[in-house]
Amino acid sequence: MTDKIKVLIVDDSALMRKALKEIVMTDPSLEVIGTARNGQDAIDKVYELKPDVITMDINMPVMDGLTSMQHILNEDPDIPVLMVSSLTEEGALITFEALELGAFDYVTKPSGTVSSNIHIVGREIIQKIKVAHKSKSKKSIKDKFRRRDGTIAIAKKTAPIIKTPIITSPDLSKIVLIGISTGGPRTLMEVLPMLPQDLQAAVIIIQHMPPSFTSSFAKRLDSACQLPIKEAEPGDILQNGRGYLAPGGYQLLVRKEGILRLSNNPQTIFMPSVNVTMESALDTFGAKKVIGVLMTGMGDDGADAMVKIRKAGGVTIAEDESTAVVFGMPREAIERDGAEIVVPSYKIADEIIKAVKKF
Repeated sequence: MTDKIKVLIVDDSALMRKALKEIVMTDPSLEVIGTARNGQDAIDKVYELKPDVITMDINMPVMDGLTSMQHILNEDPDIPVLMVSSLTEEGALITFEALELGAFDYVTKPSGTVSSNIHIVGREIIQKIKVAHKSKSKKSIKDKFRRRDGTIAIAKKTAPIIKTPIITSPDLSKIVLIGISTGGPRTLMEVLPMLPQDLQAAVIIIQHMPPSFTSSFAKRLDSACQLPIKEAEPGDILQNGRGYLAPGGYQLLVRKEGILRLSNNPQTIFMPSVNVTMESALDTFGAKKVIGVLMTGMGDDGADAMVKIRKAGGVTIAEDESTAVVFGMPREAIERDGAEIVVPSYKIADEIIKAVKKF
């Protein structure tokens, strides 16, 4: 019998600590070895208990979750920290900051700081704890790459990017569609800043994310990337050298002349759905203009669309298992023969640039 995954739960609410412990203990492969009531208490408990994974609340007295996480990762950079955040704009901004500082991923509380209905996201919490535990070796691979070639993203924070004014053009060379889910925010921060501002393609990012998070995430991406990136709005016209993040809670559709439309018709359990957006772009523009990219994420969203794009003659790129935080979505595309190119995350930007230049 394999050893159980040891989990430390950090939250200032006794109700939340109890509820999270009940959720975690429903899985026989997990064990709650302790709880902490604030960030300082978490630091002490990590030193004492040596957990495999930490679930970390953000807003706490004495020491907040973000500060606590930085202290913990400074001492043990390989321990996965799963942030548990509220569905607010402030919660989103702090969550993305936490991801950039080393958090593994996040789970959103369904109804505020103290969510009595936290069990709604119980399955997600369990899945992400397990994935976080498995991710340690992949994290070390990515960190080696960042130390070697990761100066671009750092430079962007210290030197503002000068972006050219928007020039409306009827010409749209190609469309790059990037589908991503669990582990996506950090992976996108590795890939998108590597794309040049003069990229002769529009870039659409379909990240599984709550509605209240996508606006803040689009701003975060825009500040870190050479490409201007915005949250997609109905009526936007796709342009070369620009990025569009699919808004949470809607399906993003690509229509004639590159006009974007939003639909509240679920069609799938994901809103936005990678399959829905990719297939709408393929139907509208044909495979020669479409480049499909599928990266880390649970499930198989996007795999069917990647197969259709490749069969029709478009370029398809999937993230390799060596760097994928969750090798679910890309694996499905690969196994269904929907991935022409399979590379680790740090090579995806180069492959996108090559595909855009391909005639």
